Amino acid sequence: MNHLLRGHAPITDEAWKQIDEEASDSLVPRLAGRKMVDFTGPLGWGHSATDLGRVSDTEKGPADGVDMRSRQVLPLIELRAPFTVSRSELEALDRGAVDTDFDSLNDAARQMAVAENAAIFHGLKEAGMEGIAAASSHDPIPLGSNGFQDYPEHIAKAIEVILSSGVEGPYGVALSPECYTGVVESAEKGGYPLLSHIRKILQESGGGPMVWAPGLDGVVVASLRGGDFLFESGQDLSIGYDSHDAEMVNLYIEESFTFRVATPEAAVALPK
Repeated sequence: MNHLLRGHAPITDEAWKQIDEEASDSLVPRLAGRKMVDFTGPLGWGHSATDLGRVSDTEKGPADGVDMRSRQVLPLIELRAPFTVSRSELEALDRGAVDTDFDSLNDAARQMAVAENAAIFHGLKEAGMEGIAAASSHDPIPLGSNGFQDYPEHIAKAIEVILSSGVEGPYGVALSPECYTGVVESAEKGGYPLLSHIRKILQESGGGPMVWAPGLDGVVVASLRGGDFLFESGQDLSIGYDSHDAEMVNLYIEESFTFRVATPEAAVALPK
């Protein structure tokens, strides 16, 4: 038994399997930040902080002639999104139904992905996390007001800026849903798809991905060489049990993690 208390839920093993699969189907395509960073873990629910390898300034210790310094750490944050499943739907699932109503679960999964991506790309000030876009040491490259036609030029420029600072590729591009949709639906003069143009730029720069990133505002171009953007997972995304009554079962999706930028030169933000 662990803190998720799944054994206390009135849910069969087969139903838990279906719930976990539904959550994975909703989460995985949306976890864009993980495609752009180094993922370490999961290190367990009991893992509470990331060692930053630094200490505070030296202060007077508790006895004469003794100095004192404090180790610096970045505490993990916990994210939780509650959802419900009706007991009648769980019973139908156990009888073989394939059209189970998992709308509440899917909504929670979507919001968890948005929250995680936002923390990676834009940071979480309350938790001391700085996101990729804000941490970049390069001047932002505004996307401008000329629609989506200039995106390939801006992305190529961002790659050039990163490469000029000594950070090699491959390079990846993350786009907000609005930007991604605009790229997919647009073509340059002459009819050449913008999507194909951007993918060609990435291919020529080492073959990194272009990802759809709910929770991101604008576009981020980043090196994927490794060691620059560090995501440390305590508990990876998991489903736990909260309570139930005669009609509903109350569950939640939960995770714990820290995120930090080791190399600010390795990314460029392209704000709208």
